[in-house]
Formats: sequence, C-alpha cells, structure tokens
Amino acid sequence: MRLDKLLANMGFGSRKDVKALVKGKRVTVDTKVVSDSGMQVDPEKSNVQVDGQKVVYKPFIYLMMNKPPGVVSATEDNHDRTVVDLLRPEYQHYKPFPVGRLDKDTEGLLLLTNDGKLAHQLLSPKKDVEKTYYAKILGIVTNKDVEAFLNGIQLEDGYVCKPARLNILTSNDQSEIEVAISEGKFHQVKRMFEAVDKRVLYLKRLSMGELELDNTLKLGAYRELNPEELTYCQMIK
Repeated sequence: MRLDKLLANMGFGSRKDVKALVKGKRVTVDTKVVSDSGMQVDPEKSNVQVDGQKVVYKPFIYLMMNKPPGVVSATEDNHDRTVVDLLRPEYQHYKPFPVGRLDKDTEGLLLLTNDGKLAHQLLSPKKDVEKTYYAKILGIVTNKDVEAFLNGIQLEDGYVCKPARLNILTSNDQSEIEVAISEGKFHQVKRMFEAVDKRVLYLKRLSMGELELDNTLKLGAYRELNPEELTYCQMIK
C-alpha cells in the first residue's frame, strides 16, 4: 500500500496533507525519515510513525451505538442529524454506515461499520439473523397474537412475514413485549402490530444475532466492539 494512502485512510488528512507531513520530515518508516509519500509500505508489518507516534493500521471499524430517538439511521440527511454525525472525527474518517435501519423514533442497538461484507451477511434474508426488540404496545397483547406472529403476520400490502417469536411481558391497556424477527421490512414491527389492531408506542432494539446492546451505553453513546463481539462478526462473514 502507498504510504500516502495508508496515512490518509488512518485520518491524517488528504494525500496532499500527507505529502506536507512527509516534506516536513515528520514521518518515519522503520525508524527512517521518509521523503517519498508514494513509497510502498506493508500496513501490517511496517513501523510507520508520525511525530513519533506509531500508526496502527485498521482497515475496518466496528461500532456499537445506543441510537437515540430523533436521529436517522443514515450517513447523511438534508434535514435531520444522522447517526454518523454523532461520531467523533477519528471514527468518521473511516466512512462507516449503519447496518440496517432503525426508524427515527426507535432507540437501541445499531452497528456502524465500513465492512460491507459483514453488513451484507447480517442483513441477508438467507442468513436469518434474528433482531430482538422491546416495545410498549397500545392495546392488550394476547396469546392469540403470539400464535399469529408465530404463523407469520400478513401486512397491509399482502406480504406475509416470516415466523416471529412474540413474548408478552405485561398485558394490559399498554402492554410490554419482546419480539424477535429475522427480516427487516420497512417499519416491520410497527406494521405487524397494526395487522393485529394494535399500535407501537415505543420501540427499542435489544440485539442483532449475538450482538447485544451494552446497557452501560447512554442514548447516543457508542464504543468499538469487544474481542468476543468481533469474533462473532468474523464468524458471520
């Protein structure tokens, strides 16, 4: 890999900025001051330093966010703040994107990454990766609804959802439930409950496959995946 590409990818500015760093004799490769920003380096083996600080090469970034309401699951938007806008610049330069979408008013687990292969595997209908949600529902959720979800809810457009596991936590005028689905149609959980004459008042994603929301993350906070979570991601790929 070219040195200027490596440093640009790691957040040291554009290739023009990197060229200025090299010209200022601020970059070393294997302890030697370099003069050619286009030289080839091994990002895994070469000891590249800028101002004496070692550059650690990371081709991909994996972030778990507790998405807050009012923020859209997109990389850019003309009207609203996006989940990417919440990230610090050292993460934004990796150009991460949200894996799947949570509605603007929905909270909870959201994975952001620049690993397109992982995103495809997590979202592929063929992989049947379960997404679990907690919800508050206007209306009394019953065992009849549990059975209907398990048999496959038919949405208003005629689409029949895959079987979903509905667990009733409380059943009253405002019921509390957990539901696990293995697909991600537009507004799917909300539409499934509308199909049984109920309405979602509050929705929060708790898990995606084996990735579970870190309950220590406040709304809008995020962190890099830990080694166990990264192992799961590599297994999925």
